[in-house]
Amino acid sequence: MTSLDAPPPPAEDEAQIDKTPGPRSDLADAAFWIVLGVAVLIGSFTMDRLERQGVNPYTVPGLLPGLLGIAMMALGGILALRSLRRGALIVPPAQTDAHERERWRRIWVVTGLCMGYCVVLIGHGLPFWLSSTIYVTASILILQRMSRDPVVRRQTPRAWAIALTIGFSSSLITHLVFQELFLVRMP
Repeated sequence: MTSLDAPPPPAEDEAQIDKTPGPRSDLADAAFWIVLGVAVLIGSFTMDRLERQGVNPYTVPGLLPGLLGIAMMALGGILALRSLRRGALIVPPAQTDAHERERWRRIWVVTGLCMGYCVVLIGHGLPFWLSSTIYVTASILILQRMSRDPVVRRQTPRAWAIALTIGFSSSLITHLVFQELFLVRMP
């Protein structure tokens, strides 16, 4: 193999992207998933069981979220054990670099979008399909704007039309599937 056949060395951005999280980061992620799993499990227990309406216990609304909460706690526990075996409490915390700051910025933006959808848009007078269209369209446009690629970052009329089409289509399909197939009335 000659030097011409060798692949080029990765660019600095690619090297940063390929960096695997350290054990301490995994331990923090594990704690998050365990806490979220507990919150989901508690929420599933507090949901109405619909016993007065004679609903089969295996079809109650809180069953699937409860199982998902248990799965989150179990997988978070496995991640915590793995990170502890890798020395999460011994290894010093990694220095935060620009890539890590950008990663956290994206996480907080997505969290804010989800919270805005749940707290502001759903259940306050707007129909479900319209709330979901606004959420999906805004999420696509905001995350595209945060892209590193300057071509993706541009907010052209075509990008707006594509985002709106995806937002409307996904919300309409979700609404119809839940309302017509699963017989669940959307808020």
